[in-house]
Amino acid sequence: MKPKKEQKTEKPKAAPEPDEQFEKPRGIIRENLEALLIALLLALFIRAFLVAPFKIPSGSMEDTLLIGDQIFVSKFSYGVRLPFSNKVLIPTGEPDHGDIIVFIFPLNRKLDYVKRVIGLPGDEVQVHQGIVYINKKRYEKQWGILKGPENPGMPQFRDFGPITVPENCLFAMGDNRDNSSDSRYWGFVPYENLRGRAFMIYYSKDKSIFDVRWNRIAKILH
Repeated sequence: MKPKKEQKTEKPKAAPEPDEQFEKPRGIIRENLEALLIALLLALFIRAFLVAPFKIPSGSMEDTLLIGDQIFVSKFSYGVRLPFSNKVLIPTGEPDHGDIIVFIFPLNRKLDYVKRVIGLPGDEVQVHQGIVYINKKRYEKQWGILKGPENPGMPQFRDFGPITVPENCLFAMGDNRDNSSDSRYWGFVPYENLRGRAFMIYYSKDKSIFDVRWNRIAKILH
């Protein structure tokens, strides 16, 4: 008698573990929440210490900044500051003539203003017939414009000073000279009030005609 052939039998494959097939819903929710939390913390860190957005509400900086422009402000240009107190933790730089700055309004700390640095500590600033002089030398460059006052009751201050900027303070003016509430009206900007330096327009919209100003998007500010 011929011996019977041994029949080969395959071992049954082990069933895959549940987590090899499908991720548990609870794990997916947890991962999404963790990613959202990390993104939120990163956004808060960037806004608090690096770059923050601001919107232009008035025409005091025309034609450099228009109503409806939305700008990015470098918060580390003049020092890394603590949120809320605005106290400098790490000094990183000093303001210079011509910088466009965002700062806490000295007469109301709930408001932020945007102006251009005209005078530094120790500078003698004078405005004569709308022309700016620093230390008795004309300093107008390409920024200042004289449109005439939009509000007839608003004093123009085309003649102002001379006045010397004190230590740790700045003399700031709007580019729209006849329509800007600035250091000619309410005094100097203390260094401790600085928020940062405006460096770019990231979005702009003309509310009067509800139209996006495409030519201003990503425009670098000088």
